[in-house]
Amino acid sequence: MDEETLERVREVVRSIPAGQTLSYGEVAELAGIRSARLVGRILSEDGADLPWHRVTRSDGRAAPHIAAEQAARLRTEGIIMVDGRLPPEHRRR
Repeated sequence: MDEETLERVREVVRSIPAGQTLSYGEVAELAGIRSARLVGRILSEDGADLPWHRVTRSDGRAAPHIAAEQAARLRTEGIIMVDGRLPPEHRRR
């Protein structure tokens, strides 16, 4: 992964407003890359200073290893996950 790709992904995630979310795939598309998995990898390795909690799986679920913390952070922004998933009004697709 090159530095330019890393910075494009970081910029997209940084630009997600509080109270809104994007899926890993949507972040990838906006950053001009093909891989939603690469977005996840970038966030896991270099995303501690970003609002990573605003990025979810395409079905609105959190990855199991971060689900509790992600739900808590989203709750502070007014998004309440229902049964571990974003409510429909917070899912784009």
